Amino acid sequence: MDFSLNEEQQDWQQKAREFATHEIRPISLARDQIEGGFEPWDWGVIEKGSRLGFRTLAVPAKWGGPGTGFVTQTLVMMELAKGDSAICKAFSQNWKWSHLIAIACSDDQKERFLKPFLSDHRYLLGRGITEPNAGCDNRLPPEIDPKAGYRLRAIRDGDDWILNGEKTFIANGSVGSLFFIDARTDASVDITQGGTLFLVPKDTPGFRIGKVSNKSGWRFYQNAELIFEDARVPHANVIGGVGTGSVKSAGGDTTGGDLFGDLELSANAVGVCDDANGMAMAFACSNKRAGKFLIDHQLIQLGINEMNMLTEALRSFVMRVAWEHDQGQRSANGVLMVNYSTDVIRRVTRLNMDIHGAEGCRNNPRVSKLARDAMIWTHLAGDTVLRLKAVTKLERPGLAEAAA
Repeated sequence: MDFSLNEEQQDWQQKAREFATHEIRPISLARDQIEGGFEPWDWGVIEKGSRLGFRTLAVPAKWGGPGTGFVTQTLVMMELAKGDSAICKAFSQNWKWSHLIAIACSDDQKERFLKPFLSDHRYLLGRGITEPNAGCDNRLPPEIDPKAGYRLRAIRDGDDWILNGEKTFIANGSVGSLFFIDARTDASVDITQGGTLFLVPKDTPGFRIGKVSNKSGWRFYQNAELIFEDARVPHANVIGGVGTGSVKSAGGDTTGGDLFGDLELSANAVGVCDDANGMAMAFACSNKRAGKFLIDHQLIQLGINEMNMLTEALRSFVMRVAWEHDQGQRSANGVLMVNYSTDVIRRVTRLNMDIHGAEGCRNNPRVSKLARDAMIWTHLAGDTVLRLKAVTKLERPGLAEAAA
């Protein structure tokens, strides 16, 4: 494997680093200090980043986008997250569904929805899967269980479908222009057979935004309820086929894990850890205890060493998986990687807090911000145990062949 960066990758990495330093970081704490669902949001930084290509980074070149690979996208996320994890996620969330459009949508759908996405700096994407009574079982539904998974209903009415139900905690929910909505078109079978994926623009009749979430971490990043009350969606907005299962129609697998989602979270975690490492070192080199700088105390040295060691191990893991994705390879590594990133980001941000001590936490709100943002990883894309079950399901065919 050759992990040296080509010129294009270096250019995107540098562009993201400069944007994070000059545009994201100066507003990061101010937005985070605002408690309230929509209030932390700032369209200004989104529009500036969009003009530089950070909103449309994953759109294929044949459709007018930059068409970057997974390694490039990973490098950009690491840099943006170092400026602010939540703002980085507001950009990369669009890449996830840009991948989905490229893989699963028809040429007609690409024509109708990619063009406005590319031309409007405020055009954001989201996907509605989670519901009040359906979360982790969407990613790994029990086999042949019609009661598991999402329950939003879609009933055919001529050339339209009528959607009724709600989604909750949906990314970009309060600011999105287009949503990919998972709905039940046949409630008598499980979601892999009775699920259908729909394209739903924000101005769809009968569709509205409900409660906007107020979170402990990732305050900038928007999560909201999506309410469907006899929402009328044209049949032309069905992705794949009716009843093919929303995951399969999106070009994924039956675990619900896609090529980008786990990579996105893990790369973001590297950026947060980089930020925490820089903060800890700067604090240790400029503050004294017992007559000498903190960096000269062995306990602090061990803490900083552990922070850097864990961060570099995670960075290597993430870059390897990104490279594998660019080679078209698929394995359980992505799921293992996001589990590892969860452990690393929580440990590194905690060590940063310990090194700063009471004085740092009291006088430097960014210390607590990083720790609060890190808490989000414990319930992203399912919890740790569910992810491990997904690994087992991915590897099971290979294990069976080996046993035979």
